[in-house]
Amino acid sequence: MYLSGVMTQTLLANPRPELGLMYQPGMGNDSRAFPFWKFACDNGRFAKPDEWNAGDWLEWLAGLRRYRQNCLFAVAPDVVGDAVATLQLSMPYLETIRQLGYRAAFVAQDGFHDAFPNPDTFDVLFIGGRDEWKFAEDGGYASARWARSHGKPTHQGRVNSERRLVTMMVSLFDSADGTYLKYGPDQNWSRLNRWLDVIHHQSCMEVA
Repeated sequence: MYLSGVMTQTLLANPRPELGLMYQPGMGNDSRAFPFWKFACDNGRFAKPDEWNAGDWLEWLAGLRRYRQNCLFAVAPDVVGDAVATLQLSMPYLETIRQLGYRAAFVAQDGFHDAFPNPDTFDVLFIGGRDEWKFAEDGGYASARWARSHGKPTHQGRVNSERRLVTMMVSLFDSADGTYLKYGPDQNWSRLNRWLDVIHHQSCMEVA
């Protein structure tokens, strides 16, 4: 499943099973889509880490609880490129996410092999980190294999091309997200649909 971090009227008017939403605090989108769409909740710390407030984020998550049956996961706060700092930041919030009724996603960052969380403390592994690590065989891909060995679904962030999306599918990731529709949303909508057609056809071939 591809989770779009940008919601447009065209996208919302054309749902399809391979497409979901990646939502985060401050996006200001109409929440009426949530009863009908699969989505995930990011924490919003990536763009402005110095301004991020844990209380505001948890209040936002609590406000979306009535839609949690359609939520794939909620992402614990992380520190880009730093696995040890991410482990220290995330651990106090993983159980809180679960108590709110969501599956808790832990973000793997650069150096994840030095800061493995206890697999029992989270439900989904979100592969973050810098591109040179996250798309490396001994980086993000190895981390995803570790998660799958513990029965955890895996998600890849910042996937903004057909090639990467297909690679994620072939590599057995359960979902990916990106902001491909941010620039030229109308023009890029048709391209995104083509990517999803490729994913759909490959999925059908695997099932057959």
